[in-house]
Amino acid sequence: MRVLPAAFLMLLVACSPVAETTRRAAPDLALPPMNTFAQSTPTLPRVPNAVIARDFLDLVFRLENGDEVPVFSRFEGPVTVGVRGAAPATLEGDLERLIGRLRREAGIDIRRAADGGPASITVEAIPRASIQRFAPSAACFVRPNVSSWDEYRARRSDPATFWNRLTTRTRMAVFVPADVSPQEVRDCLHEEIAQALGPVNDLYRLTDSIFNDDNFHTVLTGYDMLILKAYHDPALESGMTRYEVASRLPSILARLNPRGGFQGIADPLPSSGAWSQAVIKATATGTARGRRTAYAEEAVTIARRDGGTDTELAFSYYLLGRLALANDPNVAFRAFEAAGRIYGSRPDTRIQAAHVALQMAAFQLSAGEAEEAIRLVDANAGPIRDSQHAALLSLMLMVKAEAMEVIGKANEAGAVRTEALAWARYGFGSEAEISDRMGEILAISPRSRREGRPA
Repeated sequence: MRVLPAAFLMLLVACSPVAETTRRAAPDLALPPMNTFAQSTPTLPRVPNAVIARDFLDLVFRLENGDEVPVFSRFEGPVTVGVRGAAPATLEGDLERLIGRLRREAGIDIRRAADGGPASITVEAIPRASIQRFAPSAACFVRPNVSSWDEYRARRSDPATFWNRLTTRTRMAVFVPADVSPQEVRDCLHEEIAQALGPVNDLYRLTDSIFNDDNFHTVLTGYDMLILKAYHDPALESGMTRYEVASRLPSILARLNPRGGFQGIADPLPSSGAWSQAVIKATATGTARGRRTAYAEEAVTIARRDGGTDTELAFSYYLLGRLALANDPNVAFRAFEAAGRIYGSRPDTRIQAAHVALQMAAFQLSAGEAEEAIRLVDANAGPIRDSQHAALLSLMLMVKAEAMEVIGKANEAGAVRTEALAWARYGFGSEAEISDRMGEILAISPRSRREGRPA
């Protein structure tokens, strides 16, 4: 299940006294053609196979709610993918690219189903509101042993559709929203089809994976493809217990990822249940912001007190920064600084560092430090392009364009802004949404304060 994405700027307009005025005054946009990404070039995992083996077992034999999965299950044989519903225009191309990657990188025998024929995995596009009536916190989700939305609604309480009752996989349905941006649809395809084919759990500790509810990664990474390749290795089969899978996993990974070594399985990590609960509460969209901020502060305290991983501490600071931004920008700035120091020190958290850099670049723009804002954007644009995050790239380029306006480089700013809008068409979709994002950037710009935009 992919959770609903948080807004990237998270009320950065609170830094400016003319926030709402400027948003309403955002100019009409002449949008360029949509930009899309070509084939990705994911990097190989940087961690030892022993750690990957431990993560694999935790991903496969436990659900997101903590329940155990008694046996391993997967599709045995070729997998076909069909599409139902009012699919957005970009869905077909993104699905074809995903299937191509799964064949090339994970070695999975997967292809499109014949038109009108049965499919192993059925992707159905439905209104976002319909999804949220049944799963309020989900952007999209996958369910076993159903092939349509109508069948899911009729059988959602049937134990045969529960993940921990599976002994093999024969049918899966992936439900994606039909009325959101192209990127949101693509992100759902990657995460939900990956779960239909492989693990169904998410682990916050995974820094280079979409099997993680932090939503930093939006497309399958090299780590994810290795997990899926191991999942579909001939040495495994449906019905195996955790012990049986664990006994074969080290040799599978040594064969698939020789540079990761042959080291058995790393020791289990101590439970971070209290930290995870604080994070879940901090990200609960139905809770008042003040309470969510308190939970983020609690997550920071727990991560520091209990010696959690440095990425747990960094994510706690990142959450605190986002949530404190509206009411206490100084706390937010310090939290983002702390998160950025941790993420920036690791080779496997470049996209996380880029998310933090967006916030810091916006702060610098608001403070009139346009050159520093441009430097932050330029330093982080590469990882964003590599991760194919159009929405984040668009926002970064909007900040850069406005910073260039501030220092008098209007011609260069225009070219950067045009590229930002081209990515925004894929990342945000509607012209109204794009206009809102542009308005948020204008609201924090020194130009808005100098020009004294009227209410």
